[in-house]
Order: sequence, then C-alpha cells, then structure tokens
Amino acid sequence: MAYDIDMIKKVYSQMAERVNTAREVVGKPLTLSEKILYSHLWDGAAKEAYQRGKDYVEFAPDRIACQDATAQMALLQFMQAGKKQVAVPTTVHCDHLIQAKMGAAIDLQAANKSSSEVFDFLESVSNKYGIGFWRPGAGIIHQVVLENYAFPGGMMIGTDSHTVNAGGLGMVAIGVGGADAVDVMAGMPWELKFPKLIGVKLTGKLSGWTSSKDVILKVAGILTVKGGTGAIIEYFGEGARSMSATGKGTICNMGAEVGATTSTFGYDESMDRYLRATNRADVADAANKVSEHLTGDDEVYANPEQYFDELIEINLSELKPHLNGPFTPDLATPISEMGVKAKENDWPINVDWGLIGSCTNSSYEDLTRAASIAKQAVDKKVKAKSDFGINPGSETIRFTAERDGLLQIFEDLDATIFTNACGPCIGQWDRSDRKGEEKNTIVHSFNRNFSKRADGNPNTHAFVGSPEMVAAIAISGRLDFDPTRDKLINEDGEEVMLDEPTGIELPSDGFDVEEDGYVPPNDDGSSVVVKVAEDSERLQLLTPFEPWDGKNLTGAKLLIKAFGKCTTDHISMAGPWLRYRGHLDNISNNCLIGAINAYNKKTNFVKNQLNGEYDGVPAVQREYKKAGVSTVVVGDHNYGEGSSREHAAMEPRHLGVKVVLVKSFARIHETNLKKQGMLGLTFDNEADYDLIQEDDTFNFIDLEDFAPDKQITIEIVHADGSKDTIKTNHTYNKPQIEWYKHGSALNLIKKQNAA
Repeated sequence: MAYDIDMIKKVYSQMAERVNTAREVVGKPLTLSEKILYSHLWDGAAKEAYQRGKDYVEFAPDRIACQDATAQMALLQFMQAGKKQVAVPTTVHCDHLIQAKMGAAIDLQAANKSSSEVFDFLESVSNKYGIGFWRPGAGIIHQVVLENYAFPGGMMIGTDSHTVNAGGLGMVAIGVGGADAVDVMAGMPWELKFPKLIGVKLTGKLSGWTSSKDVILKVAGILTVKGGTGAIIEYFGEGARSMSATGKGTICNMGAEVGATTSTFGYDESMDRYLRATNRADVADAANKVSEHLTGDDEVYANPEQYFDELIEINLSELKPHLNGPFTPDLATPISEMGVKAKENDWPINVDWGLIGSCTNSSYEDLTRAASIAKQAVDKKVKAKSDFGINPGSETIRFTAERDGLLQIFEDLDATIFTNACGPCIGQWDRSDRKGEEKNTIVHSFNRNFSKRADGNPNTHAFVGSPEMVAAIAISGRLDFDPTRDKLINEDGEEVMLDEPTGIELPSDGFDVEEDGYVPPNDDGSSVVVKVAEDSERLQLLTPFEPWDGKNLTGAKLLIKAFGKCTTDHISMAGPWLRYRGHLDNISNNCLIGAINAYNKKTNFVKNQLNGEYDGVPAVQREYKKAGVSTVVVGDHNYGEGSSREHAAMEPRHLGVKVVLVKSFARIHETNLKKQGMLGLTFDNEADYDLIQEDDTFNFIDLEDFAPDKQITIEIVHADGSKDTIKTNHTYNKPQIEWYKHGSALNLIKKQNAA
C-alpha cells in the first residue's frame, strides 16, 4: 500500500467537483495545470477566475519534501512556530551532506561520522513532529519522492528547486524556500502568484541516441534560464504519451533551469505502469477512476494556442542529441556541432570525467541506457579514456541495478560507484584529479553546470547531456565525439563504432531492496527531546529578525554591485559550506563571496565605505552591522536563479543588509527575500543600474508609504555630492507587506499563534 493513501483518495474524491466548478467559473476548457491549481485552492471550490501572472492565490498543498541541507533551517524555523505536529505529510531526505570521493561504502561511513550531529538532529526533530525520515544513503530526494510519494493530480512543495521532478507523475510540484514550507507545516495556506502557462506540444517519438534529456536541453536553449519564470510548462501530445514516467521526470526536473514554477505531464499509461512497478497499484487504481481530470481537456490540446500563453512544438522524431554548456544549462548545442563550436570557443576537447546520476537522471531506465553503451565498450575492447562516476538515485535503484548486473558493467570500465546521493551534482565531490589553473572539461547527466558548481574550480568546463551520451563521450575521452558517426580505436587497433543505446523502462523482475532507509516517526513525539548544543558549529537556534520601524530608510551604503550572473550558488555557495546549513551565523561567512564586484571584476573583494579599505564581502558587511549602518545589494537580471536555498536570503538579512535592488529576480529567491523581511526591488528603468557608483549612499524617501503596486523612490547620493533620483518597482501584496513590517513571515506566524 502506498504512503498516505487516505490523503490521496481524499484528493481524488473532491477532484471532479472542484474541476467542474473551476471550468464553469473560468468559462472555458482547462489545462492540466489549471485543474490541479484550482482543485487545491485553500478556500475549496473556485469562486473566481484568477489572472495568470498577476493574482496572488492561496493554495493547500498535499505534502512537503525537504532535503537535509535545507531541512535544517526549515525545521529550526518550524520549531519556533509553536506547533506539536506538521499539518500535512512531510518527509526529510538525507542526500546532500555526503561527499563523493572513494566510493559508496567509505563515503557514506565518512558522512555519518562527520555529519552525525546534523543527521541526529534531523531524525529527532522529524520524530518529534511527525515527519518521515529517510536515512543517509537511502537515495536522492526527488527519485525517492517519485518512487514513493508522487501521485497524479497532486500538489506538493519542497525545499529544493528540483522538487519539480515529481511532474513526471503528473503533479504540480514546486520548489520553495524553507519559510514557505513552514507555513504549510504549520497548517497555513501557501501563497503563489497564479502562474502563466507555457505549452510544449511533443509529436513523433524518441529513437536512437536521442532521449528525454534532449527534450529539456532543447527547451532550455529555446527559453533560456529565465524564459520560464512565473510559468508552468505543460507537456502534451503523442510524443509525451510515448515516453516513460521517469523520462518525463527528467524533463520536469530540468524545468528549474529555465526558471519555470514547475512542469508537468498529463496522466497516461506510462504513469500507471510506474505506479504499479513501485508497489502503488492502489494509487493507480484510484487515479484511473478520475483519469479525465488528470490531464488537460481535449479542446485545450486540440487548439493549444488558444489556452497557453506561449506554445512550443518539438518533433521528437527529428530531435537530435544535445550537450548544453559550459557554465550555463541553456547553451544548447547538437552533438554534431559540438566539435566546431568547441574550437571556436577554445573549450578543452579532452574530457577528464563522465558523471552519471543526480536527481535528474538516476532511474533504472537511465542506468540501463548508459550501461548498454558501457557494455559495448567492454565487449569491443575499448578502454574508457575518461574517469567514470555513478550515483544511483535510490537504494531501491542501486540494489536492483546490482542484482541485474548493471553496476558490474560500469565497474568493468573502472567506474567508481558513489553513494545514492547528490554528490558532484551539488559540489559534494572531492575530485581525485583536482585541477588548478588548467582549463578542463567534464560531462555529466546533472541539471546545472554553473562555474565552480561540481568541483569548486572556475576552470572546469561542465557540459550537460543524457546518461548514454555522457557514457559515450567519456569512453571516447573527447568532447567532439559524435557516436552517430565517429569511430573508436580498440585495444587491438581496430576501428569500432558504438551501437545505439538500448534501455529497459522497468526491471522485468521488479524492483527490490533489502533496506530502503525509511524511519517512520513516533505516533506521539511529545516526549522526544531535540538537542542543539550551545557550542555547536553545525547547528544554531534562531533569533527572530527585528521588525521594521515604520520609517524611511536613509543613509544606506552600497555593499556590492554584482556584475552579470549571480545565482544562489554565488550568494551562498554549497560544497564545503553545506556543513554550516544549520548555523546561520557561521554560514553567513560565505555571503556573496562568489558574486563578481562590478567595479573591479573580482569576487569577495569590496570597498568598505567606513574606512576606504577593501575586504571580503562578509567581513565588510559585519563592520557595517557593528556600526549600525544599513546596506544595499545591487544586482543584474534573474538575480538568485538556481537552487531554492533560502540561506541566500537569510545570510544577508542576518548580517544587516536591508535591500536587494536588481534588474529582475528569479521567482524562488524573490519570495525567500520577502519571507525573511527583506526589501526586494527592481529598477523601473534597467539603465539606472549603471548610475550606481561604488561610494553611493541610498535614501528611500517614500518607504513610509509602502503599499501594493506603489513605486518606491530612491535618492542616490554620490561621493561628490551629486544625486540621482530613481523609481523602483516591487511585487509585494498586503500580506507580504505585513511580513516586512513584522520582520519576517515567521514573526507574523508566531504572533498569530500566540493570539
């Protein structure tokens, strides 16, 4: 029986009525996304039609998922909410704090030793508040969710941007910051601006070297890293129905890389098969009874241009294999063109590593397709020219793959089988051949490839591809290798070619596992003691942020003007900093250290206006805080793209930054800033970014009149006494302004619970 089956049946029992009511209210056929959104309104059945991209709406998600790096701060916040138990089914998954180095057994043992304090905290706090806990080594959160919790037509939120992976089973699954999750854990509604809708019509059928990964690599090239912001991407058509559920999950997973709120597919036979294969026949049976409500209306898909804000069409039969990168996941290049493009851009041709796994591509089908290439290399006596690393998606996947001989195939190529965890995908990789100033290339099946992402090295050029393409390129050792036409030389000096990959959607003998790593919570956790040592370097109980004094903000200094791309990795790096995710003061020492200073093009080197000297960003900001000086961070487009980590908002807030002023925000980061009581503004005139000088002082002259849809005026005073006055915009509604007034959303929750 599936987890939380009664909750799932309740969702389905009210779906028909809610969808039909919504269709009447909206006055037209509905997309799948609209059906799920309208059937999860906090107030029940729809009473009005919401304007896409404009109206803020309160929703009632069905469940929450948290990974260990973000769960720490989320649960530290929840502990302040005054609740005895979480209000909706919630799980915690330990997958981020395991460094890939020697191999699964050794690396897991090392993680359990080095992070035992954090794991013990997470297990105890989960036990106390009724949260399901998945031990280290159990698997990557999104694969485990897909195998155990995702269900068609459901809505979930998760404290990780790739929560969207569950769209592969027809969910609206959305990545959020921890404060958003705390709201829902505490039994409160979750607020979201009603998304716009992007339709992707898939025709034809995948074949040969082309895989589901290539669909999203192509879409990323079309939409760019911000083209999906504020929108749900809904895939449909005969091509969509021809793909596996895990293949759909891969596509939805990387929707985060185009800024999409989430992505989803309509319920079909592949989802039914997957549910039954993962021991959830009860969910499949229940879904089949309401299947008409688990996909878009026929009229929508027949005339999609009338129902979506944007429409993309892709013929899968004509789609070619791609590699995306380096340094950004939307730089899409067909494999056949990579050689020319690499030479034009002076990208290193020799490939040092091929990495397969991550939450994006670590399913059984993914491993079989990559293994089919690896086995050919073994059989044809081709020695791999690159190092191999494999991260299975879950213990169920790993156990089944080992049983079926898949892992042995990789080991025959001297691959290292890492723990069932994120590993190199999030920078948790102690790279054995660590490079210095030398430019180098790696290929992987992950989702992100920002500078320093995998190994902390800005000289590493990372390219994203399908598992089978990663395997082929790693075997060849060359970035310009095109397996559809290029030959390899084997150990006997013979020319050989790799045949097209073959994959197995679901294991013929079923999935199997001896110990899946799940720990259910106590029925009554009231007696459970959650211990956080006062002198801990890893964990720190939170102190509430100060509320707004209601006055105009004057005399604020510029902390940093970030130049170009500034992701949450730049604002709050992962890698070795993950150890401090539960200690706000310690992790704040990485605040904005990866952002490029627009005035000297250096990282972590900014001017302290108090003494005229240059120092690291956190050090300078701590001096401003000590002196009682408010500060402003200025940024470029899509500021805060990437991971959902709310530390990127909490760290500057903790250190005393009051305002983040940018050309545009990534959705999750903007919300995180609001939740933590920060003022997030955008230039009304983007060219005003160029007016900001290194020694500027900012006066927010009408902040006292802070109100929805009302611009905020800033007087910028330059060092020579000259001034510029600019207008800025914001997206705060009345409840969000209350968060700001109270100092944070959590402060408001505590006040309401105490009343």
